[in-house]
Amino acid sequence: MEEHTIQLTTPEITALWTSYIQSSATICFYKHFLQYLQDSEIKPIVEEALFLEQTCRKKVEAIFTEEKFPIPKGFSDKDVDLSAPPLYTDLFALSFVYRVGQVAVPYYATVLTKVGRSDIVAFFDECLQMTTKLYKKALNLMFSKGIYDRPPKIPYPNQAEFIQKQETLLSTWFGDKRPLNAAELGEIFYTIERNYIGIVLLIGLIQVMKDKEIKEYLIKGKKLAEKQINLLNMILKKENHLGNIPVSMEVTESTDSPFSDRLILFVITLTTSTGIYLLAYTMSTAMRKDLLAHYSMLMLEIMKYSEDGLELMINRGWLDQLPQSPDRDKLLNIKKR
Repeated sequence: MEEHTIQLTTPEITALWTSYIQSSATICFYKHFLQYLQDSEIKPIVEEALFLEQTCRKKVEAIFTEEKFPIPKGFSDKDVDLSAPPLYTDLFALSFVYRVGQVAVPYYATVLTKVGRSDIVAFFDECLQMTTKLYKKALNLMFSKGIYDRPPKIPYPNQAEFIQKQETLLSTWFGDKRPLNAAELGEIFYTIERNYIGIVLLIGLIQVMKDKEIKEYLIKGKKLAEKQINLLNMILKKENHLGNIPVSMEVTESTDSPFSDRLILFVITLTTSTGIYLLAYTMSTAMRKDLLAHYSMLMLEIMKYSEDGLELMINRGWLDQLPQSPDRDKLLNIKKR
C-alpha cells in the first residue's frame, strides 16, 4: 500500500486539528501587535512568528482538504479588530512570542512521537525546527532587552553524591526540611514566570472585556495566578531565596477590545489547560511532601477553573468539537444502562 493512501490515525487527526485552531488564534494576536509595533528589533520577530503560524495553518488545511476531512472553524480576521488601539506594549509582544515558543517547542516534540505517516512526521518536524529557531531569537532578544529573568542559581557541588539512607525515608528526604534541589527550584521559577506573563495578558483582556460573565471569569483567573505566585514566592523566601519580581507592566490604557469574546475565552482556556499539563510535570519533579501538597491543592483549583471556562464556551456554542468515534450503541439501537 502506498503511504499517501494510508488514513490518518487518531493521534494525527488530533495533532493537526489542535495545531490548526491554536495557530489561527495566535495569528490574531500577532496581527494586532504588528499594527502598532515600533521597536525595530521586536517587529521582525513578531513578523516571523506570524509567518510561521500562517504557514503551519495553510499546510494543515491542505492536508485536511486532500483527505476530504472537515476543517475546524478556528479563528479568522473576524476575531480581531485591526483598527482598535494597541492593548499591549512592544515588550509584551516579545514576551508573547517567547511564551508561545515555550509551549510550542515541547508540544511539537511530543507530537512527533505520536505520528507515523511520513508526510505528517515531516510536517511536524518542520514545525518543530521553525519554532525552535524562532524561540531562540526571542530568548536572545529578551536577554539584550534586559527582560529575561534568569532562574535561581546554586553553588556547584564538590562531587556527585547518592541519597543517604535515613531513619524513615518519607519523613526526611521527602520531608519539608531538606533544602530545595535544582529541579525543584527551576520548576518553581518557571511556574512563577508563566503566571506573571499570564497576569499581564489577563489585565489587558479584563480591561477591554464588556461581557460581565466572561469578565468575572477572567478576574477569577487573575486571582488564581496571583495566588500561585504568592505561594511559590513565599516558599522561596522561606528557603532564603529571592522571590521573583515582574519587570514591568506592559498594558496600555486602552479600553477598546481588539479581540472577539470567543477568542479571548479560548486563549484563556487554552493557557489554563497548558498550565495543568505543566503543573503535572512540576509535580513529577518534586520530592518534598510540602511541595506536593501545595501543587496538589493548586491543581484542583486550576482544573476547576479550566472546567468553568470550557462550560462557558460550550454554553455559548463557541467550542470546536474534536472528531469523535462512532457511537456504536446508538447505531445498533442499544440502550445504555
